[in-house]
Amino acid sequence: MSKVIGIDLGTTNSCMAFTENGHTTIIPNSEGGKTTPSVVAFDKDGNRLVGEVAKRQMAMNPTQTISSIKRDMGTTKKHKLNGRNYSPQEISAMILQKLKIDAQDYLGEEVHQAVITVPAYFNDDQRQATKDAGKIAGLDVLRIINEPTSAALAYGLENDYGQKVMVFDLGGGTFDVSIIEIGSGVIEVLSTSGDNHLGGDDFDACLANYIFEDFQLKEGIDLRKDIVAKSRVIEAAEKAKKDLSTMQTATVSLPFIINLSTGPKNLEMTIDRQMFNTLTAHLVERCVVPMQNALNDARITPNDLDKCILVGGSSRIPAVIDRVRQVIGKEPSHSLNPDECVAMGAAIQGAKLSGSLIVSGNPESNDVLLLDVTPLTLSIETLGGVATPLIRRNTTIPTTYSQVFTTSANFQTQVEVNVLQGERPLAKDNKSLGKFKLKHIKRALRGVPQIQVTFDIDANGIVNVSAKDLASGNEQHITIESSTHMSDSEIEKAMREAKAFEAEDRKKKERINFKNDSEMYVASLENALLNSKKTIDKETLKNIKNQLSNYKKAYKKFDFEHSSDGDYQSIKEQFDALKQVSAGIVGE
Repeated sequence: MSKVIGIDLGTTNSCMAFTENGHTTIIPNSEGGKTTPSVVAFDKDGNRLVGEVAKRQMAMNPTQTISSIKRDMGTTKKHKLNGRNYSPQEISAMILQKLKIDAQDYLGEEVHQAVITVPAYFNDDQRQATKDAGKIAGLDVLRIINEPTSAALAYGLENDYGQKVMVFDLGGGTFDVSIIEIGSGVIEVLSTSGDNHLGGDDFDACLANYIFEDFQLKEGIDLRKDIVAKSRVIEAAEKAKKDLSTMQTATVSLPFIINLSTGPKNLEMTIDRQMFNTLTAHLVERCVVPMQNALNDARITPNDLDKCILVGGSSRIPAVIDRVRQVIGKEPSHSLNPDECVAMGAAIQGAKLSGSLIVSGNPESNDVLLLDVTPLTLSIETLGGVATPLIRRNTTIPTTYSQVFTTSANFQTQVEVNVLQGERPLAKDNKSLGKFKLKHIKRALRGVPQIQVTFDIDANGIVNVSAKDLASGNEQHITIESSTHMSDSEIEKAMREAKAFEAEDRKKKERINFKNDSEMYVASLENALLNSKKTIDKETLKNIKNQLSNYKKAYKKFDFEHSSDGDYQSIKEQFDALKQVSAGIVGE
């Protein structure tokens, strides 16, 4: 059975891991890094770039580069790249596909299944979009797991039972805080809260705006109007933010930031930690209310907490650490790697689902029970536009709730129910998951039909719906009209395109490997001929030199990136012929 990988699909960076024989390992990408930038781009030749290579050209090619796509998951927003509009699911799938291919190369086997993490505060549309992205990338997503829960899973298997833990997860684009109880064989989420639009990107933006305004004040030039200059400043702001987590001052140096008729302008400035803290104080303060809400919903006080675990790259910001310390009254823990622990927890859950989890060296102890919660209240719209709660937030999932509905008009043949997610009292202020239509109701006076509609939240936190006519016992058909969920045909089309790109990527990699092997072999052969030409008979030597000369001429003309498959096959045959005539020469 192939391995199930755990994927932390992050706003800024993504990470993957697998669990084998009770040990969880981070899977490095093809560049050797443990995390992969969640960046997608196309170069001037239309080649798709993902990860570090895409991030490197972001500043100079911002119009063809997309980052932080996670913030758009579950929306209908489109991004134009390489002359085509892409949905957030398709762009996320490109990142997942890169991770999948790198995992296969590292593990030496095909990867078909994954557990993918999402912010705990993701709604149904965002979770569905994440599953769609996985499907497009060719992955069977066994489970969608909340990021703080995943981190707690990574923590819980290595630590003592009987703890109440706060997981504080401040990533690149989202913020979650969860209260989790770790018992013997049970990891139970007591509550969760958060903010889907708070993360490291916002800290970068605050610092970048300060740099823009300072430069405009000194030079009279608004760099935000130049797309390349703007991108360079945002990139520099992110680096300065990271530097200020370990140093008191950071230098922003951007030579030739803009060219004017009078000559180029440089940007040079020093930012200290105190200034950064002042600029971002309002963002740090936004972390407090979700922490308090999570504590209140769990019905505990900070004194009841055994530990607070910091997760997510932005949890390294000193002002954030200080504020967490003030709220909970104890030192936050740095015992987990904030960049890796979420992926590791996902890998552990993957091993559990596949039946291969080993706890404390005991293969029989694979019965760790993970009890998560739904982050948002599920309601229906009732008379007057009121949101009537059915399943309250922080209800343990999976869960099911049924309610009987009826008609409001005589001889009504269908009922429409608007299902909502959110905490506001009015329907219009919440997120509509879709309108569920029960069709073909038998004509009757209003109030007579008894229709039981069942709302079910599965282990992924995704809402499912069914309906039943209580009078006849017949199951009735319900259609879901979601605004952001990709249709089956759209997903199938995207999957075909993803497979085509995967094949193209493999082809490129094969050609690169062939190019490297070919160059090494030719160099070794020339060196061998130089050292042993006196021991080779003249006819053989002449034959080898002719084949070598012909191959080098063909190789010089060959375009490894754009040549046809036929031309590639031809040069491979020439290389094979060269190796055949020179067999026994190289390596002697």
